[in-house]
Amino acid sequence: MNKTELIEHIATDADISKAAANRALEAVIDAVKTTLKKGGAVSLVGFGTFAVGKRAARVGRNPRTGTAIKIKAAKIPKFRPGKALKDALN
Repeated sequence: MNKTELIEHIATDADISKAAANRALEAVIDAVKTTLKKGGAVSLVGFGTFAVGKRAARVGRNPRTGTAIKIKAAKIPKFRPGKALKDALN
């Protein structure tokens, strides 16, 4: 499912226009991004938790030349599925 199909699904299930569904989806995505940028976590009970993880700096190898390169530390988004989501898949 891509973003357009998700918007259509939301519009149909919520009985709203596609434009309103698009605005609602964008608002949710923006709220998650803003919270993660501040270092917080977003918990949706039954669905899962979005959080920020930290990846340490490390030394990697250029696969073409084999030389060592430094890879900077980074913050990465993580998602931990909730019990209800796991149960729905099994």
